[in-house]
Amino acid sequence: MRGASTSDANEEIGKKEGDTLKPLTKEEKNQMTMAIQRYFAEEREEEIGELAAINILEFITKNLGSYYYNQGVRDSRSIAVQRSQLLEEDLFALEKRI
Repeated sequence: MRGASTSDANEEIGKKEGDTLKPLTKEEKNQMTMAIQRYFAEEREEEIGELAAINILEFITKNLGSYYYNQGVRDSRSIAVQRSQLLEEDLFALEKRI
């Protein structure tokens, strides 16, 4: 990433080769970058530049993002199973007695 422009670095966040996930929008990446800068300013009393914040965001995305993604998939699976069970109950209730 060294030597890359800020906009080039921002474009790579959230993308991996072979990734089928929808990449983050430029606006989302900018908001996250600003949130990282704000965190450092407010919590650590350190000023970091945009490129440093982008590098932190890239690190989080590449090294920690899968944990959050997988938790989201597990949460979605749990909701889908619950809804499927409710649908099954509703369908059984529609059956006519013979």
